[in-house]
Amino acid sequence: MRKGAETRERLLTIAESAILAKGFGATSIEELITEAEITKSGFFYHFRDKSELARALVHRYLEKDEVILDDIFRRARELYDDPLHAFLIGLKLFAEMMADLPEGHPGCLVATICYQERLFDRDIHEMTRSGALAWRERFVAMLEEISETYPPNDDVDMEEVADLISTIVEGGIIMSKALKEPEKLAAQVMLLRSYIKLLFSPRMA
Repeated sequence: MRKGAETRERLLTIAESAILAKGFGATSIEELITEAEITKSGFFYHFRDKSELARALVHRYLEKDEVILDDIFRRARELYDDPLHAFLIGLKLFAEMMADLPEGHPGCLVATICYQERLFDRDIHEMTRSGALAWRERFVAMLEEISETYPPNDDVDMEEVADLISTIVEGGIIMSKALKEPEKLAAQVMLLRSYIKLLFSPRMA
């Protein structure tokens, strides 16, 4: 049982890397089983077809995202109980984590699926939508808590600000790859941090 679980996890890791590198359509079952050193029947033991593989990949990717964000912002809150300062610390921790990736962020699986949406079924589209909404809900809750203590200096919708966070992260990944500048994502997150700080910092009388 354990060996089977390890094989399944290895297949998912290999598939994710391949899909992020060249897309879902260009990734074949044959290349996956060759790299994983298993038979085709071994692949179908774990996944009925490529669509089931895609669902498993998205589920794993979104779960890992949640764990990472939970950890970062929990640690930030442990360091500083004030909601604004904890959020700013969390963004800095996130930027530092991105800066520690020597080759840059490998890419966003959700974005990859959105770019090639015709290759995927409704269930997978709903999973990616749920993932984006989860980011929105997480950050709206944090921003609204901040707003209770620090009224924003601009008339903004907190849902839009929450979506801005996702937009900057996704855009930072794309710019890092397009410019071949791995540090770009971390720099964009730090600019976002500056915006959040300006948005909520009390104005001087």
